Amino acid sequence: MAPVLVLVFLAPLLICCRATEKPVDCSDIHLQDPDSPSGVYTIYTFDERFGVLVYCDMDTIKGPWTVFQRRMDGTVNFYRPWDQYVKGFGNAEGEYWLGLEFIHKITARGKQELLVEMEDFEGKNASARYSSFSVGAECDGYKLSVSGFTDGGAGDCLTYHNNMNFSTFDKDQDLNSGSCSKSYIGGFWYKSCHHTNPNGVYRWGADATIYGIGVEWSTWRGYDYSLKSFSMKTRPVQ
Repeated sequence: MAPVLVLVFLAPLLICCRATEKPVDCSDIHLQDPDSPSGVYTIYTFDERFGVLVYCDMDTIKGPWTVFQRRMDGTVNFYRPWDQYVKGFGNAEGEYWLGLEFIHKITARGKQELLVEMEDFEGKNASARYSSFSVGAECDGYKLSVSGFTDGGAGDCLTYHNNMNFSTFDKDQDLNSGSCSKSYIGGFWYKSCHHTNPNGVYRWGADATIYGIGVEWSTWRGYDYSLKSFSMKTRPVQ
């Protein structure tokens, strides 16, 4: 009987240890506390010694979404070199990019979906949703894999960028003869060059004086309209 008693004694302790494991993404935070509100949390995507701040959207389509890109006021410069796009930059309470390595680790855990939300300066909102989303490892150029588009009024810009490696002004991995990152002043999964430029220059609405450099989603407001807000977020497929 002694071994049985020992196992019975240890069972609550094991359950407690599992409950206090540090979260890897916002879905873990939601699992630990389903009543967690939207806001900034610390996640531990690599190990329990290294945390990073992230905004968790617990409300949109019932959440929980890990927001990895957000533009809202132009306070953060997104024209950054490769190493900063890998590690991340900005402020989780405002504008930020979580980091390619974090996005890769999160999407490598299992099947993920992607939600892209945007707003123009006239107060109109639109979105695009993709049922499958992942980002490869650095050795594969942080390749984008995205499919399963559902229209929320924005149209589909991201499928054009599927299977592309990430590019910055100091690491050109696009298919263009020049550098899309330098031409359109951002970092993204450029092809030849873009249908969307979420990490472009933050500008105010319609302006055709400089083509295609703004925060744009071409199938909604075109290449000459820079959006007021833009976010990209991921969660495990339910």
